[in-house]
Amino acid sequence: MNKHVFRNSISKQTDAAKRVATYYRVSTGRQYANEASIPSQRKITASFADQNGYAIVEEFVEAKTATDDRRPVLQDMIERACAPDHPYDAILFYAFNRFFRNVAEMELTIRKLRKHSVEVVSVTQPTGDDPSQILVRQIIGAFDEHTSREISKNTTRAMRESAKQGFWNGATPPLGYRIVEAERRGQKIKKKLDIDAVEAETVRLMFKLYLEGDGKSGPLGVKETTKWLNSHGHRTRRGATFGVGPVHKILTNSCYATGQWPYGVRSSRDGSKHDPSTVIHIPIPVLIEQADFDRVQAKLARSNPKTTPPRVVNGPSLLTGIAVCASCGSGMTRTGTTNRQGRSYSYYSCAGCQQKGSPLARAAMCRRRRWMKSS
Repeated sequence: MNKHVFRNSISKQTDAAKRVATYYRVSTGRQYANEASIPSQRKITASFADQNGYAIVEEFVEAKTATDDRRPVLQDMIERACAPDHPYDAILFYAFNRFFRNVAEMELTIRKLRKHSVEVVSVTQPTGDDPSQILVRQIIGAFDEHTSREISKNTTRAMRESAKQGFWNGATPPLGYRIVEAERRGQKIKKKLDIDAVEAETVRLMFKLYLEGDGKSGPLGVKETTKWLNSHGHRTRRGATFGVGPVHKILTNSCYATGQWPYGVRSSRDGSKHDPSTVIHIPIPVLIEQADFDRVQAKLARSNPKTTPPRVVNGPSLLTGIAVCASCGSGMTRTGTTNRQGRSYSYYSCAGCQQKGSPLARAAMCRRRRWMKSS
C-alpha cells in the first residue's frame, strides 16, 4: 500500500492558548483518496480545540495500515514535538486507534512525550493522569490492538481463500501479465491475470536471446541480453532501462513455464518465509515452453559463479572506491582474465555499465601481470 503523507502548518495561534499539533489517520489509501473520515476527524478535533482553549499550529495527516509505530508522519510529529524549541504543548487526535493500536508502544510514546512536557489528548476518550483514566486508556488500547489483529487475521484468511479460488489479490503482476476482471460478486470485483501482448513479447525475446541470440550472433549471456534489450529500445513497465538483476530474475521465474504463481511465500510483515506446505499456487497463462525454460536454467547453472571459477582477480585494488567512470559517474571495479599460459591480466571497468549490460569501459588505468600457479 502506498504511504500518503501530509503536513500542514496553520497560522492561527494566540499567546494565551496552548499550542497543539493535530494528527489524523485513515486506514487505507482509498479512504485517503476519497477523504473519508479525515474531514470529520478535523471538524471534531477543531471544535474540541476551540472549546478547550487550544490553538492548532500544525496538523499531520497519514494514511497507512499498521499495527505499530512504523508510520513516517507519526514519527515526524513525535520527533518535532520533542525538539528543543518545544513547538507544541499537546498533541490532539480523534481516538487512540488513530494514534496507536499497540498498548506497549502507545504507553512508551506517551511517556516520552510527557518527558518533553507534551500532553497527549484524545478528543473522544479519557487521557488524564488519574489512575482510573490511565486504566481506561490501557483497556481501550488493548481492545484496539485486539481488534486490529482480528481484522488482520480475517483479511489474511479472506485473501487466502480468494487465492485458492484462483483469483489475483492485487499485487503487481510479473512482466508479461496484466490484471483483468474475472467476475463480480456483489460490489466486489474478482480479478485474474491475463497475458499482456506487448510485455509478453519482451519476456519471450529475453529467453530467445539467451538461448539462441538475435540471428546474427550465437546465444547471449544475461549481461549481453540486457545490453541488447536496452540498445534496441526495450524498456521496463515503468519506462526504465533493464538491469542485469531484473533480467536474471525473469529468466529464473518458473511461473512463466509452469503457469503457477506461488502466493503466500513470505510474510508481508517481516519478509520471513512461510511453511512451503501453506503456499497457494494461483493458475496463470503459460508464456514459455517448459523445455525452453529448463534449457535456460541448465545454461545459467553452468555459468553460476558458485560452480564456475570467478574471473575477478583477487588482490589489492588501489583505485576501487576512488576511480569513477567518465561517462556515467559510476564506480570502477577491478576485474581480470587469465590466459592459457596462466598469466593474469587485470583492468578496471564501469560497474554501472556492467549492471546495465552496456559495453565494458575497460580503462588502461591499471594493467598488471602476475603468474598463476597450476593446481
